[in-house]
Amino acid sequence: MHQWSSEQYLRYQKERTQPSIDLVARLPIEGIHTILDVGCGPGNSTNQLYQKYPNATIIGIDSSQDMLDKAKEDYPHLQFQLVDITNELHTLATTFDLIFSNACLQWVPNNEQVLHSLFRLLNQGGMLAVQVPINQEAPIQKIIQAMICEPKWIDHFPTRRIFYQLLPEQYVDVLAGLTDTFDVWTTTYYHRLSSHNDILEWYKGSGLRPYYQQLDVHTRAVFEQEIYKRIVKAYSIRENGEVLFPFLRCFFTATK
Repeated sequence: MHQWSSEQYLRYQKERTQPSIDLVARLPIEGIHTILDVGCGPGNSTNQLYQKYPNATIIGIDSSQDMLDKAKEDYPHLQFQLVDITNELHTLATTFDLIFSNACLQWVPNNEQVLHSLFRLLNQGGMLAVQVPINQEAPIQKIIQAMICEPKWIDHFPTRRIFYQLLPEQYVDVLAGLTDTFDVWTTTYYHRLSSHNDILEWYKGSGLRPYYQQLDVHTRAVFEQEIYKRIVKAYSIRENGEVLFPFLRCFFTATK
C-alpha cells in the first residue's frame, strides 16, 4: 500500500480541489441525504460536499491513516473512516444517495469491478459521481515511465505499474453495462506554476510517491535530480515567466 503525506499533497490544495468543486457543481440539489466520499484524502473533497449538502449524512473513506488524521483535524464536524475499497466496501453498513470519488480510482486495480461494487451501494435513483486523472500522455508521465524502464533504473522498481484508470471510452462501456443514465466528459486544467520545481513538488505529493518508496534516500535524490532535468527540457517557460502544467481529467456521473 502506498504511504501518503497530507502535508505534501496539500501544497497544491487549490489546484487539487478545483475538480471536486466542478464535479459537485454538476450534482442535483434535491434528494441527496446520504453521501459516501470514496478516497477522501485529507477531506477537501468531503468539505465541498458538505458545503452543498449541509444537512446530509456524509462519510469520507480512505486507506491512508495520515490523510484521515488530517481530514479529522481540519473538518471535525464530518465523519471519516479507514476503509480500503479494494476489499472492505462490504464493511459499510448502509447504502447511499450519492457516491462521490475525486482522484482515487487511478490507484485502484480493476476499475470495472470497483465501479460495479460502488453501484451496488447506491439507493435506487442514487448517483455515482467520479473524477479520475487521465494524463498518461503528459510529459511528466512519459518522463517517469521512460526512466523507470531504463537500464540504470529498471532493477530498482520491481513494481512499475501504479496507475489503473481506464480511458474515457472504456468508462462509457462500463457505465453502459450499469445504467442508461450517465454522462462522461473531460476537462484539461491549465495550471499556472511559478517554476519547474513546482511540477516536481506536485508529483512528489502523488504520482512519484509509489516510486520513491521503492528507493533508499540517496538513490531517491539521484532519481529526483534526473527527473527534474527532464522536466526543465519538457516544459517551456511562458512569456510571463510561468510554467504551464496542463492536466487532463475525466469526469462521469451515473444514476441507478
